[in-house]
Amino acid sequence: MATNETLITKDQPNKLKVKRSFNAPLSKVWPAWTQAELLDQWWAPRPWKAITKSLDFSNGGTWLYSMNGPQGEVSWCRVDFRDIVDEQTFSTDVCFCDEDGNKNPDFPEMHWTCNFSEADGVTHVNIDINFDSDTELEKIVAMGFKEGFTMGLGNLDELLAAQ
Repeated sequence: MATNETLITKDQPNKLKVKRSFNAPLSKVWPAWTQAELLDQWWAPRPWKAITKSLDFSNGGTWLYSMNGPQGEVSWCRVDFRDIVDEQTFSTDVCFCDEDGNKNPDFPEMHWTCNFSEADGVTHVNIDINFDSDTELEKIVAMGFKEGFTMGLGNLDELLAAQ
């Protein structure tokens, strides 16, 4: 059984690596990363909530969602999907944006590659997040990325256990 510890490390000047295992088969974990009704249940760190405006999980498709805070805060994000191999990997370009998906130039763009594998009923997720500069990486880390994403992945543990 996996310990379910989230490991987020800096790898090279412009890259974060995320490693996480889930005590669930890939057939349950993959949909949680690719279907709006499931993403909305775990993606945001509590007490924040993710709300999908649109999701087209396909090569060239986009996920447009907001993160909604307890004091009425709203932050919009756009995820552009590319290079999807079903139940194995997908790559994305991620940016902060407005509610129509127009990129906010005040925040860095991130380039994610998410790899999934299963062994003995445990699904392993390995993510490389590349930035255009180390300054951009540090800006995202300073915004609380490591803490927030770790909390979100803990929410996914709870969702998977409840299924």
